[in-house]
Formats: sequence, C-alpha cells, structure tokens
Amino acid sequence: MDAATVQRFLDGMKYEAERTAPPDGFPRLPDIPAGRYVDPAFLALERQHLWRRSWLYACHLDELPTPGSFLLLRKTGSPILVVRGKDDVVRAFYNTCRHRGGPVVRSDKGCVQGFVCGYHGWSYSLDGKLLNLRDKRDFVGLEATERSLNQIRCERFYNWIFINEDPQAEPLLEHFAPFAEYFRQFQPEEWRLVAQESREVQCNIKVLLDAFLEVYHLKSIHQNTVDRFLDHRGTTIALYRRGHSLMVTPNRRPDWVDPGTVGMRRIETATAISARNNASFNFFPNLVVPVDPSGCPFLLFWPLSDTTMRIECHWFAPDWGGGPPADLWKVRIANFDRILDEDLQFAGAIQESVMSRGFTGIPLNYQERRIYHWHTELDRRIGAERIPETLRVPPVLDAHVEN
Repeated sequence: MDAATVQRFLDGMKYEAERTAPPDGFPRLPDIPAGRYVDPAFLALERQHLWRRSWLYACHLDELPTPGSFLLLRKTGSPILVVRGKDDVVRAFYNTCRHRGGPVVRSDKGCVQGFVCGYHGWSYSLDGKLLNLRDKRDFVGLEATERSLNQIRCERFYNWIFINEDPQAEPLLEHFAPFAEYFRQFQPEEWRLVAQESREVQCNIKVLLDAFLEVYHLKSIHQNTVDRFLDHRGTTIALYRRGHSLMVTPNRRPDWVDPGTVGMRRIETATAISARNNASFNFFPNLVVPVDPSGCPFLLFWPLSDTTMRIECHWFAPDWGGGPPADLWKVRIANFDRILDEDLQFAGAIQESVMSRGFTGIPLNYQERRIYHWHTELDRRIGAERIPETLRVPPVLDAHVEN
C-alpha cells in the first residue's frame, strides 16, 4: 500500500467522522429484494454461478508441509483434492477416478506417495497422471495420457491457496488486485497457521455475511466489546471491481492497543492504516480478513443449505521462530470468540424472519454500501438476464467503484 493510498484512507476517515450527510451524488440504494435470501430458484442460480465459478480459499501452505500432503475439501458441493507435488507445486483435482468415479483418497487429510482408487485399483501420480490400471489388456484404445485426474484451477496468494472450478477464471492475483499489493506491507510469506475453529449457524449465508460488511451494528450488539475502541462514524470504505471491498475503521484513541495483542510479534512494515486502525478486507465472495500486524483471522462463510451455513476462523500470525506462545493465542482467540458470539446471536431469529411475510426487502444506508456492492457483483456473476426482474439489484454504485 503506497503512501498516497495510505493518505487517502487517513483523509477518508477524517471526512467520514466530520460529514453531516452522505457525499453529494451518492445514489439512493434500491431495496435488496427479500427473495434473494429465500427463493429456491434464485439460490440455485447462486450455487451454480457463484460458488463453482469463484476463487475460494482452500488452505495455507502450512497445511501441506511435505510432498504428498493433501487435503480433501467438499465446500462447493464437489469433492476437491488439494495436494503438494514432489516438485513442491500445489495442485487441485476432483477426487474422482477417471474410470467409474471412485474416490482416490478417502481421508480428509494425509500424506501419500500417489493416489489409488479403492474401487478398481487405478493409480495416479501426485500430479494427477494415470500410472497404471488393472487388466489394461481389456480396455480397447484407452490412452493413459487422456485419463489424468481432472484438474481444477489452483493458485497462490502468497502462502494462501485458492481454488476455482471455472477453467476460464482470470488469474488469481489479477482477480484480487489491488489486495496483493496491499498485503505486501504485512510480509505475508512469514505468516504461519496458528489455529482453526468453525461453527454451524442456522441461517442463509448472506444473513451473516452481511453483518461482516458493515459496522452500523456496533453500538447495538458490541457495546461492551468492539464499540469501546472503534469509532464506526469514521469508517471509510473502498469498493473495488469484482465485488471486493476494504473497510477501515479508526480507533477511538490513536494510542489504543488491543490488549489481546500485547506481547505478540508485530510486523513493523505495516502502514498506519492497519497498525493504528482496523482494516477489514472482503475477498469476494466469502472471505473477510480483519488484518492486524500481530496476526489475524481469515473468516470463511460457507453455505451448507439454503437455510444453514458454516463460519470458519483460520488464525495466522507472523512467524515466531518455533511457534507463537499458546497462552497468548488462547486468550486472544477467546476474546474474539466473545465478539463472534455477539455477531451470531440474532442469526437464527433473522432467518426465521426472512422466511416470513414480514420480510419484504432490505433498505441499505450509505454505511452499508459494501452489502449492496456484494449483491451487485453476485448479479454480474449470475448474469442479470437469468434473474427475474423483481429479484435484480440495479448497479447504481458503478461510479463509486475503483478500478
């Protein structure tokens, strides 16, 4: 993040704290139609055109420590195998034998020399090539080179691994621009995986994700936690192409330090935006990163059904040389979990409401424009022509989106 960008955010927080109305020219945001949260046909479009055509977080390189290390993911509805090859390249394949669809791994994680389908014994190398098959003499004209495991796009954002089932997807770093440049300040190659946890939540994924794209709710549900040190009225927001966004909220006191980070190693090259404020990135569609120079969670939002979801917290920190002290991180994660409990407390009740006739749509304000931006990108991914007119979100924020 260069000096001009840093200054722009600092100036933006000052402007936001002092303004008395939305900026001139900011449009009225049409209501988000209620059916986008409950209509089965719309949610089917979302599954088809969003989750299987987006760059989605898979794992950190620490989870694939040696050649042959693999993880099996099922979060998009497809069984996806992520593996570190003998050449140290991380690749992703469908966990689907090219014979009759048997799985080539049956554990969620492990380390292997190669893959063997337990159904009929077809075997594959770590880079997906078909090596051998039983009774090859009986397969007329079969070419092994044409029967490699079906590969999925798999690319790295520093040491974080992302996958995409769309073979035509643009390159990951191009897709996440300018975040790759912004993250360089944190020396992300040094960050290590600290901890993981997850919770199932009884609501549509968008019900909860919406809450993490705004700070309008701080004074209501975080009175004794986040609202004590963050000034939501100074929040400045940048909207980027492809649905991504960045929200920076100032600390109430410039000298405030999160007590949960005391004693932890901090990356000294971090800019004032994240070192003395709260910067939260949204990597569209489902990754929220409230980053801090001492470490941060990757918050992942995954749909389980039309009415249920899972939130995952993957914690990362700068390398301590031997691993971060467990007691410090135990306290920090417990503090965060209390905040997360506050965010989750209304999820089930809101889901009950959105399924009732009382829920007719969402009127969003200027502070909540990241939510509208997210829905606009969802329509772009699906294709507005596929969406009933009554469920579309008009792209009224285009003039406020940065290239």
